[in-house]
Order: sequence, then C-alpha cells, then structure tokens
Amino acid sequence: MNNSQLSILSKKTYSFHILDSLEVEINVLDNPYNLPVEELFTMAARINKKRSFLFVSNVLGKHLPIHPGKGLLTAALLAARFIESVKGLPCNEKELLLTSFLHETAMRVPPFVTADIHPVVIGFAETATALGHAFFACFQNADYFHTTREELIGRTPKISFEEEHSHATSHRCYIPLELIDNEREIILVDDEMTTGKTALNIIRSIHRKFPRNQYTVVSILDWRSTEHRRQFAEVEKELAVNIHVVSLLSGSVRIAKQQDISNVEEVKGETRAEMVIETVDISPFFTPTPFYSVGSSIPYIVETGRFGLSSEENLCLFEKAAQAAAVLEEKRQGERTLCLGTGEFMYLPMKIAADMGDGVFYQSTTRSPIYIKDSEGYGARYGLSFPNPEDPAVQHFVYNIPPGYYDELFLFFEREVELKNLEPFLEEMKKTTIPMVKLVFFAKNRGEHHAND
Repeated sequence: MNNSQLSILSKKTYSFHILDSLEVEINVLDNPYNLPVEELFTMAARINKKRSFLFVSNVLGKHLPIHPGKGLLTAALLAARFIESVKGLPCNEKELLLTSFLHETAMRVPPFVTADIHPVVIGFAETATALGHAFFACFQNADYFHTTREELIGRTPKISFEEEHSHATSHRCYIPLELIDNEREIILVDDEMTTGKTALNIIRSIHRKFPRNQYTVVSILDWRSTEHRRQFAEVEKELAVNIHVVSLLSGSVRIAKQQDISNVEEVKGETRAEMVIETVDISPFFTPTPFYSVGSSIPYIVETGRFGLSSEENLCLFEKAAQAAAVLEEKRQGERTLCLGTGEFMYLPMKIAADMGDGVFYQSTTRSPIYIKDSEGYGARYGLSFPNPEDPAVQHFVYNIPPGYYDELFLFFEREVELKNLEPFLEEMKKTTIPMVKLVFFAKNRGEHHAND
C-alpha cells in the first residue's frame, strides 16, 4: 500500500493511510469555496506522544515547498471569507483570488479589506507567522503582531499562554501596551485547529487583562469536534463575548486505526556534495529594533511584526521587500531556486521569494519532529535534522528537499548567524546536493555593518 494513500470514501469522507500504521478518517462539514482537499494538505506521522499525526499543509510553506504566491493567496482567501462570513459583506476580489489560487498564477494582492474594519490581528508562532502576516496585509487599517517562542533580554511579555499539544508550548507577546489595551476586535490566525484550546487560551489571557466584545479565530483547517465547538460556546457565554470562527475547510477527524510505527526505514548512504557558500547582506533595507535575545549581540528587526506593525508601516514593508527581492533576483544563478525561511522568520522570506522571478519555491525550517519515509504522497519524504543555528539548544528540521532537485538555495535569517553555529546545518544540507547556498541576513552586528555583498 502507498504509505500515505488518500481514499475518497464519499463526497465528504476521506481516509488517509499513514505508514501502514495510522488510518485517519476526515469528514468534511463545510468547504465554502469548494477547494479540493488534496490542494490543502497531505498527512504524516508525528513523533509526539500527545498527537500521532500531522496535517502537512500544501499551502503554508512550512514542511512542503510551495510557490510563494500560493501562500499569500491562501491568506487572502481567508480574508475574503472573513469579510463574507463575519462581516456579512460581499468580497469582489474572491473570484479572482480563487482562480489565481487554483491555477497557481501570479497575483499581487493589494489591501482590499476596507478601512472601516479596524482589528488587531495576531499570528501564532511558529507555523502561522507568515499566514497571519499575509492575512493582515489584506487590511487597509489594522495592526498586527505574532506570538513568539523567543525570550528577550530585559523584557516581560504583555501576554503569555500555553499550547497543550505542541512540542514547544510557551507563547509570548512582546508588544506596546496600546496595541492590546483597547476594545477593538481581535483576530487570531493559526494554520489549523484540532481542539481550539490554543485559541481559547489566548482569548482568556487577553480578556483577563484587556476585555472586549469581539474575537475571531481564523485557520485554514478547522477539525474541532462537537465537544470542542461546545467549549467555544461556553467561553462565549462565560466571558459575554462573541467568538467567530473562519476557515477554508472544516470537519471532523477520527483515528480509525493506530498501531506502533515500526516500518520507517533509516535513510542510508546519502551523497554529500560540496557546496559554494556566499553571504548576502540586505540589512540596509530593514530597521533594527532595540531588542535582543539571550546570548545574541544582533538585534531583531521591526518588519517581522513580532513587536507590532500597522497597515501603514506594512505598505512601507512591501517596498522594502521589493527592493530586497530585486537584489536577490540579480544573484540567482539557477532555474530552480529554493528560498528557505527559518523558524518563526517566515513572512518576509515568503514575500521576497514571491518577487524573485519564475522557478522559485518557498518553505521553512521547523521544530516539528516527523517520521521520514520516501513514499509517494507521504508528507515527509526527506528530512534533515540539525541544531537551530540561532539557538543550538533547540533541534530544528527541514523536510521534503529532494536530492538533486534545486540548483541553488537562498537561506534566510532574520539576524546574522555565526558560521560555527551554521556548520551542522550546512553539513546536513549537503545531503540535498544543492551546489550553491546564499546566506541572506536581514540584521547584522551593529559594529560590523556592511553594504550589500
């Protein structure tokens, strides 16, 4: 049997057979834009005792490579759905967005949610930082920040909360008080909801200190059970608030079969090709913050949204990203280029990759440990494991880079990384046989600031 075989049991019921050890049955309740299920995700087995499977997104740019524009379009479709289902308004851009999404045609998405809608948008780290930012970018008058796993020197987060099923549970929000100390609608953006507990946790955390009337939870996939949906209704009643939910696909999930995973083959005898490494400094285009993490002398940048962004500031970011993309496109030497974001640093690499010309693919490193099996349709056919160059105490992974497929790699880091910390990562990358790697830094040590290489 194919090790991630999708069986269509009926028009609304699908069964995924994962590594001959898991069988997950999906029942679709709502698919408002009639998107093919296989367009949105495949599945993989997760190395996590709390949850054995993972929805591997085909549109997020995390575990699987995507055309970067498709990630931006996915967020725009969620914004269109928000306008229709929460605000009860028509979205004139919807049909063009859907056509571009389904045919993977390039499309620039200007902010189309009108200025009278004025929310605070929050993206969840690490997986939904790009999705949240791209969703926010559709608004003419909003503010955005994303939660972070990072610990900052001398800073106390305004909000923190826990995510029960995750391998990295603490979320922190380092933002100006005025960004959250108001009564504006809050929109929480995640890639998928299985229980919705993460969303309810942050709603409670916010409401305890900064109460308001309206919350919306946005996710590509919504798999909450009847019981989990009831919990949302209970929190609404308890806090006297409205909690809207917006998704592109919702339904229920049932594990039909589960047994120990024992048939995963070790990858043996990988070829390790030598690679040419170049450094590209694009820090002159971006703005350093006064914020540092433990053990680093290089600041974060403003444009990630980690510390808050307004729609007006985001329009300036578009221009900066276009300028950086022009520099990087000039440095392209191959026909098939992979742009790789790192950890939470996903949106800017995706946005820039979308402007770097044809033949560009995008994805990111991740904290998620997944079983690897080179089998057609499975969500993690190839995998690399390495210490995070920015925090060697944390293990990172990158999946689905087929050996010999890409001509070059642009590896994006928010902050300059010491070469000694990069060596394990680059050694692992040699298994992909990518001959050229360009290390792209958005912030450098202030004492060693250089012009573009």
